[in-house]
Amino acid sequence: MAPKNIVILGGSYGGLSTAHYLLKHALPVLPAQDPYQVIVVSTSSQAMCRQACPRAMISDDMFPQDKLFVNIPELFTQYPKDQFRFVHGAATRLDHVTRRITITLNARSNPTAETEVIEYHAIVIATGASTPSPLLGLNQDEVFLHEQWTEFRKALPTAKRIVIAGGGPAGIETAGELGEYLNGRSGWFSSKRAHPNVSITVVSSASQILPALRPAVAKKAEKFLADVGVTVLKNTRVKGVSPSDAGTRNITAKATVILDNGRVLDADIYIPAIGTTPNTGFLDPSLLSDDRRVKTNNTFRVEDAGLRIYAIGDVASNVQHPAVHVILNSIPVLCANLKRDLRLAAGVDPASVGEDRVFEEDTRTNQMVPIGQSKGVGEAMGFQLPSVLVWLVKGRDYWLWTTGMLWSGRQWVKEK
Repeated sequence: MAPKNIVILGGSYGGLSTAHYLLKHALPVLPAQDPYQVIVVSTSSQAMCRQACPRAMISDDMFPQDKLFVNIPELFTQYPKDQFRFVHGAATRLDHVTRRITITLNARSNPTAETEVIEYHAIVIATGASTPSPLLGLNQDEVFLHEQWTEFRKALPTAKRIVIAGGGPAGIETAGELGEYLNGRSGWFSSKRAHPNVSITVVSSASQILPALRPAVAKKAEKFLADVGVTVLKNTRVKGVSPSDAGTRNITAKATVILDNGRVLDADIYIPAIGTTPNTGFLDPSLLSDDRRVKTNNTFRVEDAGLRIYAIGDVASNVQHPAVHVILNSIPVLCANLKRDLRLAAGVDPASVGEDRVFEEDTRTNQMVPIGQSKGVGEAMGFQLPSVLVWLVKGRDYWLWTTGMLWSGRQWVKEK
């Protein structure tokens, strides 16, 4: 008998956590008359701690590579073979009427662009979002990311002018890491470097960098940046870049950066760190909100797409700030509702499956921003954090100390 497929699109925090949770807590309680299989589809065969990119892109020596990158299929050998399958490829079309998903298999091992069509019983969309700079995320696969880092590292020793667009966490963390690496670490009594080895400029359209944080914290961050030779331009927007593919398709192109105040910056390396784009191009536009995220209710169901279709993470519209901690808080809610729906579909008495769980996002400010390997700023639940605490929790290794529990599924041993 063919199994009923529970397809999970995406191999990062939301997708892998959902797969572990279902294999541990949903499949074992489903009626035995039907076999089920969890299928994870990912463009990368490896998962990684994306938050570490601002430091990891500088050198492989920054982190132990066997912890930074982990093989996805190996994480699931702990489960029965007939209950799990990994598909290395990209979702290219979801037909929510016929309930089929088309996957273009990994192009590197499949030059003919072979496709596979999977009928799904349930599907979770956890495809995340792409960054404008390929240095800062798994926009394709791990091979592509390593290629981009290699090119960047070749250009770094001769770069004298670096421009970073974006005053959010990604831009500020990247500036801090590069500033410390190229211009030297700031000390306890250091002040702004008068003549840094490399000119690093952050361009932010907001009135302060790190706009989610209170102004005093943002000013502290600006001081830490100045200590490692980084200049910040606020209330300024990048109007254009020449060549147009600088920093995106051509990460090492020398660029002319044109600002909206008429000023022109020359850059040996240009890094755009402004926003992300949801990976939802394979979905029918009727399922998407104006910002291209999936229209999702507070149970994580995509009601417009039919039964047993869900979205989580950067692609879900019901979450205001899809940070990792918010995604992880979402997992028990999504999986409880998915488990409930699977049991109802299997004919279990509705009186015994419980009620829906509803997700309520904690909208208090929770943000930590390392600036180099010794400093950082942040707030947690509205309270300002000392620099040493930001270093202790995040700045030492950009959360790498947490991913072992997560990738292995040990974080989800108990049903929450």
